[in-house]
Amino acid sequence: MKTEKEKMLAGEYYYASDEQLTLDREKARMLTHEFNHLKPTDMSYGKELIKKLIQAKGEFNLEQPFYCDYGYNIEVGNHFFANFGCTILDVCKVTIGDNVLFAPHVQIYTATHPIDPIERSSGKEYAKPITIGNNVWIGGNAVVCPGVTIGDNTIIGAGSVVTKDIPANVIAGGNPCKVIRSIYE
Repeated sequence: MKTEKEKMLAGEYYYASDEQLTLDREKARMLTHEFNHLKPTDMSYGKELIKKLIQAKGEFNLEQPFYCDYGYNIEVGNHFFANFGCTILDVCKVTIGDNVLFAPHVQIYTATHPIDPIERSSGKEYAKPITIGNNVWIGGNAVVCPGVTIGDNTIIGAGSVVTKDIPANVIAGGNPCKVIRSIYE
């Protein structure tokens, strides 16, 4: 029988009220709280705090404040930058490539809930992984919804709500986010 954490990571229905998951979220909240309240001159220590949360494959920079559910489901490539107010609800895997830029207040949501109101009120939830390719730039206040993949070299316009996969090498924007043109036009 799977644990609630195993179900969560597999994208199956699970209960977030599980004791282990609650402890995991508390740990992440304590680390992000400490990070978010550091002086700007203490950012080398801040990076050490964040490395206790996320899997960083190289250099990265997160501006304060930063929020996440668990942290351990976030993997960032080399030269990742997230500006002020980034939120990543990492109930499922979030994979971010190399040379990715997040403008202020980018929100990445893997978490979702049942559509049926009776199931939803039961406390069950589930998640879908998100993948962001290399050399992607996501504009301010954009939201990336559960299960989305964004291809390499793509630009997502400010304020976009990305509900479906976006291919590589395009500029996309809007609500819902749609391809506007190729980056090579």
